[in-house]
Amino acid sequence: MAPVRLQKILSTAGLASRRTAETLITEGRVTVNGKAVNELGSKADPDTDDIRVDGRRVKAPSRRRYILLYKPRGYITTRSDPERRPTVIDLLTTGGVREYVYPVGRLDYDSEGLLLLTSDGALAEQLTHPRHGLGREYHVRVRGVPDDRAIEKLRKGIALDGERTAPATVDLHKVIEGTRGPDAILSMVIYEGRNRQIRRMCEAVGHPVSRLRRVRIGPITDEHIRPGEFRDLSEQEVAALRRAVARSTSARSTSGVARKHLASRTSHVPTSPPASAPRSGPGATRPLRKPTGRPRRG
Repeated sequence: MAPVRLQKILSTAGLASRRTAETLITEGRVTVNGKAVNELGSKADPDTDDIRVDGRRVKAPSRRRYILLYKPRGYITTRSDPERRPTVIDLLTTGGVREYVYPVGRLDYDSEGLLLLTSDGALAEQLTHPRHGLGREYHVRVRGVPDDRAIEKLRKGIALDGERTAPATVDLHKVIEGTRGPDAILSMVIYEGRNRQIRRMCEAVGHPVSRLRRVRIGPITDEHIRPGEFRDLSEQEVAALRRAVARSTSARSTSGVARKHLASRTSHVPTSPPASAPRSGPGATRPLRKPTGRPRRG
């Protein structure tokens, strides 16, 4: 086999996403035939070279694994934690998963809901890269009831760390009467994954988050899976994820070409992104029906 970039070999083997693989390389944790390699762009032959990460031999997986987990609050979305807090991998290990899988994206310690884990590094990279813009839906309980102005601000984007968040889909889902007054549950769909993004967005409009639950990842949803339970995705669900990524990429590319064409014809009119993300069309995704089969508990 012809030499391949090391980060691609590591992601294909299911050890890490390409971004994480690059970090492993630059930290000098990857060796090829006994010699440490720390330069990005380095190549190796996975069929003939002895490639190791932290001394562990890199082998191509016998099969890909795609797991949907309901992460409970109080778990870390990582493979290991220096503070010895419980991780999502602990749930899978307890439930009998032995393959090397890792989380696709993050879900905060205090948050709960659907999380994908996989050994397919290439798909994980596509699902997490901002350019693909895969929508993730959250049900967010906030203190107080945001008015139309606050909701519109969330839809258009909030300035975080000097950069405005991408347009989001935000709707008032429900109003709940509490002992300290009414709270609201917002349905929010975001298309990027900054650190604690939704919590910071809601705080910025004066409505702190008291509970956050992810209910959908692209076309993947499951209303019956309970905290701590997990199941394998069906072939249809994996295919739907791939189609969703392809549609999002195509829609963004087409939109970019259209904006350039419009700008060339009306250069005196500035272009701007839409106020909210698409609910339908090539950039949107539709939830799938839950496959049969009882989820396991970790």
